[in-house]
Amino acid sequence: MDEKNRSDAAFNLALPRGSRLMGLDLGTKTIGLALSDVERRIATPLETIRRVKFKADATALLGLAEKHGVAALVIGLPLNMDGSEGPRAQATRAFVRNLSALSPLPVLFQDERLSTAAVTRTLIDADASRSRRAELVDKLAAAYILQSFIDRVNTTNSTF
Repeated sequence: MDEKNRSDAAFNLALPRGSRLMGLDLGTKTIGLALSDVERRIATPLETIRRVKFKADATALLGLAEKHGVAALVIGLPLNMDGSEGPRAQATRAFVRNLSALSPLPVLFQDERLSTAAVTRTLIDADASRSRRAELVDKLAAAYILQSFIDRVNTTNSTF
């Protein structure tokens, strides 16, 4: 098991049974949210938070996490296509640092390259209107990110 899979396994073992994960697609204007089921097998889109200021965004996010019994956050990390980190990845890490000062919830990053493109392509294939796509894309991208994490962990760690 490589280092990344060991850290995923340690992360999972630390979570209480029956707790949920929350996936986040952190954008400049919105934050897409998704929830796992209590068995942490399926990700479902939850909602989209319109970004205002960090404190208001964090309050809304943490309130939803508490309401839904979330034990950990999985945040999409927007890497460049070559795997390097650019300004958006740095902004995401800064958001997590600031959020960590307000909450003890553990956070894990999930590579989110092409998640929004994949979701948008699916919505176009489903013949969703442009306005409907705009309404759905962020929370669906969060679900895509969370499901990618769940699938990765479930293939490397049977005790998840």
